[in-house]
Amino acid sequence: MKKFISLLVVMMLAVSFAGCSSGNDEESIIIYDGTFSEMKIVHQMAKLVVEDHTDATVDIRDEMSDVNSFNELVSGGADMMNAYDGTLLTTYLKLDISDVPVGSTIYDYSNKIATEEKGVHLMDKLGSENTYAIGVLPETAEKYNLKTVSDLAAVSDQLIFGAEHGFYTEEGSMKYTPFIEFYGLNFKESKPIDIALKYSAIENKNIDVTMVYTTDGLNKKAGLVILEDDRQFFPEYNDALLVRNDLFERFSTIAPNLEEVLNTLGGAFTDEIMTNLTYEVDVNGRTPEDVAHEFLLEKGLISK
Repeated sequence: MKKFISLLVVMMLAVSFAGCSSGNDEESIIIYDGTFSEMKIVHQMAKLVVEDHTDATVDIRDEMSDVNSFNELVSGGADMMNAYDGTLLTTYLKLDISDVPVGSTIYDYSNKIATEEKGVHLMDKLGSENTYAIGVLPETAEKYNLKTVSDLAAVSDQLIFGAEHGFYTEEGSMKYTPFIEFYGLNFKESKPIDIALKYSAIENKNIDVTMVYTTDGLNKKAGLVILEDDRQFFPEYNDALLVRNDLFERFSTIAPNLEEVLNTLGGAFTDEIMTNLTYEVDVNGRTPEDVAHEFLLEKGLISK
């Protein structure tokens, strides 16, 4: 009986140690999908290049807000996400542009802090910059002679501003209240709008001014005039994959070239290319998977 119990204990310990392995036998890289098309497209591209060039798989799970995805990444519940250096600095790390040392860039400084304090880092820049921008219809721009954001100051009390709920949160400095205070704007009304309804709201003239992202294909569909951020309130938002520092070590057995594979996406985009890709999803109704697959094939970044 004692021998049987000893054998049982040994077997249980063996199972326990197997469950606590170093992680080199992991097969699935976990991503929580983003809430807008650009993130979904980039996530699909990451999945496609990884699965084409390594033995690892990528598990793209249900979408989360950006902040929740970042928290999952830091806690170890996810391995990778599409991100932007400006968002990393101001929203995730809760720092400000003024915190960036003279001679450094937002990308380099946010990456340094994220690596040291959060255990995550940015991969190579993808090449596109999806920063905030302010858009109006052509007839609004013509009526009020609007070319820059500063031009809004003299007429903002006649205009209605609308943007998605996230722009009104206090997470990060690049939000509604700091924006209007910086430019001295006093809109007649300001409306939080569901992100899916924002473009129809401005096209139907329920709002006059909106916040957009520069590579959003719906800007192209609506024909919006993008006002120059002449006082440079909005920082750079260079697109890049954000990964856990331990990702490449954990997958070193089945994907020893994982870092190199992910960085094949570096520099592959321009603002125009990304705008056209999101246009295919948001306007033409194609899936992020199809758009990502077609682009990577054309670029020769995947084989099939």
